[in-house]
Amino acid sequence: MLDAFIIEEIKRRERSREDRERPAVELPLPVPSERPHRRTETDDEEKPQRGVIVIDL
Repeated sequence: MLDAFIIEEIKRRERSREDRERPAVELPLPVPSERPHRRTETDDEEKPQRGVIVIDL
């Protein structure tokens, strides 16, 4: 009869082997643009103004 440690090691190796044998698909990722979008004055004008309203009850 095998020790419990050896049995657990065999089970662990079988699980890792199953993970390696599992089929996988690699998706093509879009290439990021070379330069990030820079903010301009028109970007600020297009956004609505935000503020805080305090209502005292």
